Amino acid sequence: MQSAFRRHQPTKEKTDFVDAIQADVKWLGFEWDGEARYASDYFDQLYDWAVQLIKEKRAYVDDLSAEEMRTYRGTLTEPGKESPYRERSVEENLDLFERMKNGEFPDGSRVLRAKGDMKSGNLNMRDPVMYRILHAEHHRTGDKWNIYPMYDWAHGQSDSIEGITHSVCTLEFADHRPLYNWYLDTLEIDHPQQIEFARLQLNYTVLSKRKLTRLVNDGHVAGWDDPRMPTLS
Repeated sequence: MQSAFRRHQPTKEKTDFVDAIQADVKWLGFEWDGEARYASDYFDQLYDWAVQLIKEKRAYVDDLSAEEMRTYRGTLTEPGKESPYRERSVEENLDLFERMKNGEFPDGSRVLRAKGDMKSGNLNMRDPVMYRILHAEHHRTGDKWNIYPMYDWAHGQSDSIEGITHSVCTLEFADHRPLYNWYLDTLEIDHPQQIEFARLQLNYTVLSKRKLTRLVNDGHVAGWDDPRMPTLS
């Protein structure tokens, strides 16, 4: 058994959470093989792969605002429109992406997107965002990075790096599987298989991490170990 942590949002990650999860696993009587693995361990490789896609004209830096991007994306019944920045040169994209990494632009001003299919019936395939600018300190990498990978960009590649053969997700990720496969096929790396299953639901409690965090932060419970919380210990 491996211990792996796949969170990619530095503002929502804390060493305390990692320690608590590992303590709970041990409390249940399990141990894992080797050192714990973290998505941040692969940030350099993910960046190199992103550069590869730019060089292959499969990714580009987009300056559209979040609102403009939503408009260009289209709907389930209407196809999307290509960004006016989609055909930037490889050289310009490489320069902008490196400057994004170096922290030259403010949060939210630019993103790196893959060149998918803006007419696809699957909205996830319509030029998905791979990286966004975020000037935030990561609990493992510190202030090294000013850009962070989106979940879909890091998911399959992290599975591949770790030698995962079957990636088991809940049903809401079924629509993400084509993108999972597209990234792996495009990069031509070891290809795990994503499989979905129904999510566990418990009655008379709250399982949403966002809602649980609010309960703790607003003082409605004594902490994450409050007996009313669905945590293990």
